[in-house]
Amino acid sequence: MHQSSFMQEEDLLYTILADLKRTSREYTTAVTEASCPVVRQMFMNLTNDTLKLQSDLYYLMDQLNMYSASTPVLKQEIDKQLQQNQQTMQKTQQFVQQKLGSHQMQHGTAHYYGTYASQQPQSYQGHSYM
Repeated sequence: MHQSSFMQEEDLLYTILADLKRTSREYTTAVTEASCPVVRQMFMNLTNDTLKLQSDLYYLMDQLNMYSASTPVLKQEIDKQLQQNQQTMQKTQQFVQQKLGSHQMQHGTAHYYGTYASQQPQSYQGHSYM
């Protein structure tokens, strides 16, 4: 393995991977707290770009046997969790739409938030993610 004068390559990659995970969490928080649609979209793009980098680095480290993945999970467990998350998302969207509709009726104004609730899931390498 190539030895860097600063750190070993594997240690450096672990540090970068951890930083990408932290950064994606911070960007996700910024998305949820942004009140301006342009700023929100910017942080959504940054989040997606960071997650793509993290994924690419993880797969590289996995191929080089530098990262041992967690224990395998049964597909049915993943499907069950996904279904629960989708149901929660639908309930949340209905709640938000109901509250926005009530607010719009009271104030006669439209809000941009409703457009986010109706967005389609993003797709990455043929897999659909919510």
